[in-house]
Amino acid sequence: MPLNYPLAEQTLDNGLRVVVSSDRAVPIVAVNLWYDVGSRHEPPGLTGFAHLFEHLMFQGSRNVQSGQHFSLLETVGASLNASTFFDRTNYFESLPSGGLDLALWLEADRMGYLLDALNQENLDNQRDVVKEEKRQSYDNRPYGDSYERLVRLLFPENHPYSHMTIGSMADLDAASLEDVHAFFRTHYGPNNAVLTIVGDVSVEDAFDAAKRYFGHLPAIPTPPPAPDGTIGPLTEVLRDDVTDDVPSDLVTMMFRLPPDGTPELDAAGLALDVLAAGQSGRLNRRLVRDEQIAQSVSGGALPLIGGVSFGTLTGIASDGVDLQKVEEALLEEIEKLAESGITADELATVQAQAERDWLEQLSTCAGRADEISHHALLFGDPNRINTRIDHIRAVTAEQVQAAAREWIRASGRAQVTYRRTEEEA
Repeated sequence: MPLNYPLAEQTLDNGLRVVVSSDRAVPIVAVNLWYDVGSRHEPPGLTGFAHLFEHLMFQGSRNVQSGQHFSLLETVGASLNASTFFDRTNYFESLPSGGLDLALWLEADRMGYLLDALNQENLDNQRDVVKEEKRQSYDNRPYGDSYERLVRLLFPENHPYSHMTIGSMADLDAASLEDVHAFFRTHYGPNNAVLTIVGDVSVEDAFDAAKRYFGHLPAIPTPPPAPDGTIGPLTEVLRDDVTDDVPSDLVTMMFRLPPDGTPELDAAGLALDVLAAGQSGRLNRRLVRDEQIAQSVSGGALPLIGGVSFGTLTGIASDGVDLQKVEEALLEEIEKLAESGITADELATVQAQAERDWLEQLSTCAGRADEISHHALLFGDPNRINTRIDHIRAVTAEQVQAAAREWIRASGRAQVTYRRTEEEA
């Protein structure tokens, strides 16, 4: 039975899609703005631009000084942030409902007039901030570059998913102010975005406010489509073995999966959950509890819409255990799943876990707003938030096994291992 969160949609004359879900339970409102631009939209030589704008969007616009976006909203009790991913960029606020007009005005000002404040000084400053972020989060953190290494193995060069959102520092160094302005003019406009408002506001008032603050902004030329990333399962084993100063030996396997929005991805995601989700997952039971060769295991699907997704399985070896044992055990469990399938109890367990996770995500105004924007932007259907659980419940054990056989294969994987640097005697 589908959920029944109320949804109202309207498209402004300039193409901005507005979705409202009124919820008067508490005097909180969430504003969530998704732009249809992520790292997969970045052409070679311009990697990292979508993420760079995640920083630049807080450096001021025509009527807002640098840093004021945060300070003004925090003054009225808001929490706010932004994030960049392969398929999109989003900007979001959760605040007492009396601050709705302020949040919308600030979002509209940077959508329409960011370039008035985007000068060389701001670009240079935020380029340095991104470099420091890469040093802290990727280069100098144990295993921090694992996904960067994995996607380079998993996808061909220049595939839209073959680079991380942080991008290439060489590309950022080479970026001119005009390059950055051109990227903004191409992707950041009302007709390339979805605005979602959830919480303590009437549908009529929310639509009126959206028109008042965004309705005068001009549409941008239709952006070029992202490159098609459709690609089948990996048919070989591609490895990257790293020796580094890490706390424990680790192996991560990555697999190509079907694109988001397909029953095949739902089935593949549940297959990975049977292996790696929670204390009841097969890998935890065998590697951590029974054989005690791993400190921890994890894994799951990462849904993407550009023709392919990916999934991972990770094991961290227990102290004194050869990482090869962990790798072999992971591969054995992968093969068992493909050969023997899953039980009815296992299917019921992972479906129940997925349902719980989904309901928790929708239980807050902020979480619901994010999922509404997600499904409105990437699938054109915000009501998918009400039917998502039904799709998961519809997956059969046979579909899970078939997905495992086709996509989660020992013979078709990218793999990165980290082994500790041996201490000198």
